[in-house]
Amino acid sequence: MQVEIYPLEIKLDRSKKKLFILFSNKKKYSITSELLRIESPSAEVQGHGGPKVFVINKQDVEIVDIETVGNYAIKIIFSDGHNTGIYTWEKLFDFAINQKHILKEYREKLKNHLQF
Repeated sequence: MQVEIYPLEIKLDRSKKKLFILFSNKKKYSITSELLRIESPSAEVQGHGGPKVFVINKQDVEIVDIETVGNYAIKIIFSDGHNTGIYTWEKLFDFAINQKHILKEYREKLKNHLQF
């Protein structure tokens, strides 16, 4: 039986570049705005109907606002105008526990991308 993980608290850091999330497992994580932006679950980024878009130059993006979506997700509005991703509790928890790995892979791809 899988235990459902959900946020008990979501706070935006003063820098507007990190979300602090306390999950129902009583563990607190921070997720960077850069990761949330480059991995946005939006069709625009995930390429629904085509290949995933490789998003670059988002290290300075800020979170402008956060809106709840029902009882299962949040929508994040970024300083670059992006606002179409719906971040489910499951997706946020995945980002929280895998952030280092995801960003490491992203930085490797970025190095290769910039060499062209």
